[in-house]
Amino acid sequence: MTQPRTIDALLAQYAASHRDPTNELIHFVCIPLIVFTLLGILWVISPLVAVAACLAALVYYFRLSRPFACGMLLTSAVMLGVLAMMPPLTVLPLSIAIFVLAWIGQFIGHKIEGKRPSFFDDLRFLLIGPLFVLGFLYRRLHVTY
Repeated sequence: MTQPRTIDALLAQYAASHRDPTNELIHFVCIPLIVFTLLGILWVISPLVAVAACLAALVYYFRLSRPFACGMLLTSAVMLGVLAMMPPLTVLPLSIAIFVLAWIGQFIGHKIEGKRPSFFDDLRFLLIGPLFVLGFLYRRLHVTY
């Protein structure tokens, strides 16, 4: 019997606390918002800091799955592009407000689910959450990861 790939094991473990359809829907909305707003907060520090954070995450994603890394590269590029087009004075207040609201949504989702967030057990799941969302899209599009 073969061992599951690391990405498959991580996604299965993450999915175990994300089975309720309402919680899943909340995550599909809130996780991309959290990623975008976190990048926005880093962007205000310096666009290079936001790019460096994306590159660091992409190295991790590449080690897990090349198709996921490509998807996250595209996602990151779009998010950074949107940040570059935003009026600079709006990035920080908008990012903080949406970041807080999205995390409130996440915790409401976990209250509905009746399970605590995965990252409480393993911080890697903060990076796996975006792949959980992307994995849903990939399955819909029949993209192998």
